Amino acid sequence: MARARISDVAAAAGVSVTTVSLVMNDVESRISEETRTRVREAARAIGYAPSSVARGLRTQQTRTVGLISDQIATTPFAGDMLAGAQDAARENGYLVFLIDTGGDSAIEADAIRALTAQQVDALIYACMWHQVVPAPAGLPAGAVFLDCRPENGGYRSVVPDDRAGGAAAVRELVAAGHRRIAYIDTDDTPIASNLRHEGYLEVLAEHGIPVDPALHVQGETTARGGRAAFEQLLELPEEQRPTAIFCFNDRMAAGVYIAAHRRGLDIPRDLSIVGYDDQQLVAAEQDPPLTTIALPHYDMGRWAMEVALGVRAEGDEDATHLMECPVIRRDSVGPPPAQVAKPNRRRASHTERPPEAATDR
Repeated sequence: MARARISDVAAAAGVSVTTVSLVMNDVESRISEETRTRVREAARAIGYAPSSVARGLRTQQTRTVGLISDQIATTPFAGDMLAGAQDAARENGYLVFLIDTGGDSAIEADAIRALTAQQVDALIYACMWHQVVPAPAGLPAGAVFLDCRPENGGYRSVVPDDRAGGAAAVRELVAAGHRRIAYIDTDDTPIASNLRHEGYLEVLAEHGIPVDPALHVQGETTARGGRAAFEQLLELPEEQRPTAIFCFNDRMAAGVYIAAHRRGLDIPRDLSIVGYDDQQLVAAEQDPPLTTIALPHYDMGRWAMEVALGVRAEGDEDATHLMECPVIRRDSVGPPPAQVAKPNRRRASHTERPPEAATDR
C-alpha cells in the first residue's frame, strides 16, 4: 500500500499543499480553525503522518535519540539501564532508536552513520560493563557514554562508582565485627576488579586491619570460579581462614554458597558473604538471600538520557559521573563465629538428637 502524501491530504480537504503543510506543522498563520480541523480530519482519514526527517530539516529537531550498545540489549542484568534511558526519553517526548552492535566495529560505524543521517537529536554510546573505550570515529559532539568512558575524554560519561561500592561491601562486614575478610576476585582483571579491590584495601586501612595477601584469591567469574577460590581459602591454616568473604560478583558468591554448604558451614553463623551486582534470579534466591552491592543500571541510563537531552546540567563536557552503588541488605551477614554464643553456633545442616536419645546408647 502506497504511503499517503501531503498532496493526497490537500486533495481530500480541498486546500493547497501549502495550507496542509502549515496546519500539520502548527505554523502560525491566518488559516481558520474550521480549515485546520478539516485538514487534520482528512489527514487522519487517509493515514497521513508528516515525515520526521522532513520536519527535522525545518525545525532542526526530530524528537529522537540514538542509543548504540555493544551487547547491552542481550545482557539480562543491564535491562534496567535501557529502562532508565527509555523512561527519561518518554517523559521528555522522545523516541529511542536502539542498535545493538554485538561488539562489531563495522556495524558500529554503520550505526553512527545511519543515526546521524536520521538526524537524531542526541546520541548515547553504551557498553555492557564498566570500561574505558576509544571514542568511535564519527561520533557527534555532545554524545554521552553510558557504563563506559572515552579514553581521551571529550565526552560526558557515567559509570558505577566501583571503588566506593567495594568499600561499602567491606564496611558491612567490618561493622558486623569481622577482621579476617577475604576478597574473591575475578581473574579477568576488568577495571571494576581493581577498583573494588582498592575499596577493600581502603576499609582495611581505615580500621587498622592488616592486609593478608593470602586472603585475596582469584578465579573464573562464575559460580565454579567462586567455589574453587573458596576451597583455596579453606586450605589455609584454621587461624588464617576468613570469617567473611567479599565476592567480585553474585555468581562467584553463589559458588561460595555451594562450597560452604557442602562443608557443613552455616551462612551467616559460620561465614558471612557479600556479593556485587544484585543480579536478578541470583542474589535474592540464595539460601539465605545474599547481601550485595547493586549496580545502578537504571539510574545510569536515566542520567545519560537526561544529560544527552540537556534536561540535566552537568559541568565539563569531558566529565565522568560516578554513580553510587547502594548496599542491598539481606541475610548473609552476621557476626564472626567467635562472637556467637555456643548454642547459636550449631550448624543448620546437622540435626541434633534429643537428650533422651543420647542417653540410650
